[in-house]
Amino acid sequence: MKVRVRTPSRIHITLIDLNGEIGRVDGGIGVALKEPYIEITAREAEDVVIKSSSTPHFERSALKLRSAFGKGIEINVKSEFKSHVGLGSGTQSSLAVAKAYQVLYNLDLSVKELAGLVGRGGTSGIGVAVFEKGGFVLDGGHSKKLKKDFLPSSASKAPPPPVLARYDFPDWDIVVATPDLTGYYGGEEVNLFQKYCPISISEVRTLSHIILMKVLPSVVEKDLDSFREGIHRIQQLGFKRVEVEQYGDLIKNLIDMMKDETVIGMSSTGPTVYAITDSNTSRIEKEIKNYFKNKGFECVTTRTKAKNAPADVMRV
Repeated sequence: MKVRVRTPSRIHITLIDLNGEIGRVDGGIGVALKEPYIEITAREAEDVVIKSSSTPHFERSALKLRSAFGKGIEINVKSEFKSHVGLGSGTQSSLAVAKAYQVLYNLDLSVKELAGLVGRGGTSGIGVAVFEKGGFVLDGGHSKKLKKDFLPSSASKAPPPPVLARYDFPDWDIVVATPDLTGYYGGEEVNLFQKYCPISISEVRTLSHIILMKVLPSVVEKDLDSFREGIHRIQQLGFKRVEVEQYGDLIKNLIDMMKDETVIGMSSTGPTVYAITDSNTSRIEKEIKNYFKNKGFECVTTRTKAKNAPADVMRV
């Protein structure tokens, strides 16, 4: 038997509380994307065999699972997307392997338990949640009893956080634009958290207000203008502001230039930028590509929609 797994990618809009004054840290909002995606086929094997992949997460996750259960797996990577650009490839590739492993060996494990085994969800819960549920997700972060320091997911051993809300995302067009840059990861990302955290409590409160009373209602009511206003304000607050500023004026100026015509923001630590619209999609995509080209960067763009369903899993 073989199993095929296709995962979403995701926009990570923002972390919420990197202050921790009231006893929790992290939290976040984000949305699943139909494209780009990771797709693998897998079958039972004596050892770990990975075919056609440039991403180390497939092998790392498979080795962790072999160590835990004493069983191997052969994985053929059919489709993947670039790592360290803000679209969540690490979590999605790890969970794709874990889900295939679970199905092949009939393991009674939840997605959250699988994420724990492969070490994902230690800061943001968005990647784990969109794999399991799709859609637009709000997660509740971690109790400081479990997570005592400010760390990215790659350096945190905390379990995936609880999902507080999940909604179908409206049928708006989404342009995903990735300039030829690499985002922050590994030691650089750890240093980013250590340098700038804790974020001021006043910014955390403002951000929480915008999410609760602006962004979430606009998703439920399909109010694109209100969503645009909320997303723009988020780019100027808290840790998201810090993330954007790591690229100097490059991302900030693009956001400021287009803030009145489309929803625009940076996903995770970047450099991927997203634009969400219900009209003029081709023009917006062209504007973003031309902006980066004029700044000396090639830019790969994808036009997609939200994925309001879990990762696709099928026996083949």
